[in-house]
Amino acid sequence: MAFTFTAFSYIVALIIDAFLLFFAIFHIIAFDELKTDYKNPIDQCASLNPLVLPEYLLHLFFNILFLFAGEWFSLLLNVPLIAYHVHRYMHRPIMSGPGLYDPTAIMNANTLDRCQREGWVKLAFYLLSFFYFLYGMIISLITIK
Repeated sequence: MAFTFTAFSYIVALIIDAFLLFFAIFHIIAFDELKTDYKNPIDQCASLNPLVLPEYLLHLFFNILFLFAGEWFSLLLNVPLIAYHVHRYMHRPIMSGPGLYDPTAIMNANTLDRCQREGWVKLAFYLLSFFYFLYGMIISLITIK
């Protein structure tokens, strides 16, 4: 059993991915509350927008660790989501602060459905990633190099 930088990368990715799972669940619940009119768009966007950049930075952080550890397959699995995050943030609505969600446009049916679908897709991706990172951590800990 050898504790290498690769094992450290997978452990960090596993912990961060657990947080990203909670972010995705919160995202889904928040848009469901908007759809059923439990919360108003201004309050909901005020609670969602501060979570956008931390989610993106946490995801980028453990991928940088995979880059330094030489875990190319793990990095390759995450590159499409990183590219989507960059594209989504570069084409966000013009707002005064950081974030993606504009309270004036969020109640549009197409926007609301797209954001809710995005939350479900991210939840599935982070859940599958969690089990892959768990597998990668175990393999990197029991493999003797």
